[in-house]
Amino acid sequence: MENFNIISKKENPLFKRNEVKVGIHAKVTPSNNEVEKLISEKFKTQEKNIKIKKISSKFGSNNFIVSANIYDSYEDKDKIEAKTKKEKEAIKKAKEEAKTEEK
Repeated sequence: MENFNIISKKENPLFKRNEVKVGIHAKVTPSNNEVEKLISEKFKTQEKNIKIKKISSKFGSNNFIVSANIYDSYEDKDKIEAKTKKEKEAIKKAKEEAKTEEK
């Protein structure tokens, strides 16, 4: 990813987060993990405190617009953000394993 610039940054004290839009110039669509790493380096925060909302671009373009929320702490993110299906299944599986270990 060659270019990385901040388009907008808005502080939201109610949800204890910063809402940012960044522009990225890359040859292929960046993954969520790559974008989280870039944002964490730029804003000096941990990757687990970042929630990527959207990665979009125009067809055939190498410019991508990323919308993300940067939370003050992981606990704030955990309280506010909806969990994905994968995260819910992982929590459910961990609970079932804990029950089988108790027996």
